[in-house]
Amino acid sequence: MQLILYLPVAVSFLIVSAITTSVAFAGLRFVRKKYPAEVLRENHEVAAIIFNAFGLLYGVVVAFVVFVTWGGYDDAKKNLEMEANEADDIFHITKTYPDPAGKMIQQELMDYIASVYNDELKRMSQGEISLHSNQPMARLITAFYQTDEKSVPNRELYAESLKRLNNLAQYRRLRIFAGNDTVPLAVWLVLLAGGVITISYTYFFGMKNIRSQYLMTAALTVTITLILVLIYILDHPFTGASRVSAEPLKQVMEVLQRQPTDVTEPR
Repeated sequence: MQLILYLPVAVSFLIVSAITTSVAFAGLRFVRKKYPAEVLRENHEVAAIIFNAFGLLYGVVVAFVVFVTWGGYDDAKKNLEMEANEADDIFHITKTYPDPAGKMIQQELMDYIASVYNDELKRMSQGEISLHSNQPMARLITAFYQTDEKSVPNRELYAESLKRLNNLAQYRRLRIFAGNDTVPLAVWLVLLAGGVITISYTYFFGMKNIRSQYLMTAALTVTITLILVLIYILDHPFTGASRVSAEPLKQVMEVLQRQPTDVTEPR
């Protein structure tokens, strides 16, 4: 199933829609062979009322899930951007630190950003990341703790840098939490079962022009399929072709790498 995440969005939509529409056509053909249009038309009035009520309930559920997953995707994007922003602020604040503490913290910060950009985001997409798996973050925190507060000339900036460090760790945790699936299995069962029932219900409307019924069934099937694929993509913000862009981290990393650090102490 995760294969559709790595394909271009248009291709994923096309492949899944083609499969579901083919299955829907097979079901419609089976029903129309078993029940002639005249028999089905006898129950149109009651069937239409039930179909409208069910469609309304299903639409509300789908809209809610899309809203939640889109919010989670947007939060993941913002957390990554804020993480990059905090790293950039810490780097410039620690320029006021005396050497070698300031240079050491800056180097550890550069290592942290590089590890997130080059390794951690990739492992997140594969579900292989945990809160305590980033050694550069641990070394960065240790470098701060080993800094003598009295050696920093500006105490306000020192306090601000610790606050920024705490924010950096917090946004990393939020990024990892956002990388986990947010739609429970029970919700997926409701969405899939509701979609199947909604599409199957259209089989029992006996239209005289069978081609028109095929077209309407296809339109409904494609619409539901696109929405469900969209939910699946939004539920994996750091996986596949539509993953959250790592450009903010890349830009910060390039800025930090242009700054001289000159750390000569052994690591």
